[in-house]
Amino acid sequence: MTEAPIPAWQEHGEGRRAIVLLHGLGGNAGLWGPTLPALAGYRVLAWDMPGYGASAPVEPGFPALAAALGRMLDAAGLERADLVGHSIGGMVALEFALTWPERVRSLTLYASPPAFGGRDPTFRERFLADRLAPLEAGQSLADIAPQVVARMLGDNPDPAAAPAAIASMAAVPEAGYRAALATLVTFDRRDDLGRLDMPCLVLVGEADPLAPFHVMHWTASAIPGARMAIIADAGHLAHLERPSDVNIMLTSFLDRVGGD
Repeated sequence: MTEAPIPAWQEHGEGRRAIVLLHGLGGNAGLWGPTLPALAGYRVLAWDMPGYGASAPVEPGFPALAAALGRMLDAAGLERADLVGHSIGGMVALEFALTWPERVRSLTLYASPPAFGGRDPTFRERFLADRLAPLEAGQSLADIAPQVVARMLGDNPDPAAAPAAIASMAAVPEAGYRAALATLVTFDRRDDLGRLDMPCLVLVGEADPLAPFHVMHWTASAIPGARMAIIADAGHLAHLERPSDVNIMLTSFLDRVGGD
């Protein structure tokens, strides 16, 4: 029997306490560059999601992605970690926290709703058609990245935000991107949010078109004791658009949580 693959990760810093960064659909481990300076003093692990970067794919579905995250923590010698997940990465973090809560010191859901779309499948169908149609027509991820990224950003982002996001999306393997899209639209953990008992932060860009404020506000209200942080004028890529604001809010939360 072939052993299940362990995701690749980049590691930064040292410390007894580990922070794990889980990127979004068009991201990779390296897209957390603006966040890393704020996490000095921690051991920081940023993964390449299975099917992305140096990580081999796993079977479809969030349970398989969460299990892969567990194998990465095992390989890194970590019993527990603080999880920070952006977009689909937050969905993986939420799936992991609900399955293995004893391994999660704190959970940050950043631009990451607890379900994809509403209960009506129409939105999911339109989203998939919009994202896949250019690829079916023969365009590459590099071709579509500028347009996709432009729709994610808020007003007046940091000048480095769009080039970094475009380069990251252009480097995503098409097979991994397609698999992630197919997995993304299956997610629904709305009914389980009340079971979370670790410290939680819900972080959202004020102008995020993919994780709207009202959805993230509801998410925070459904998690016992959750804190909410709003990044003014930011869209879906707040850690690139407004890195200083995100860093202040994230480190304030992590400092309050404390270590073990």
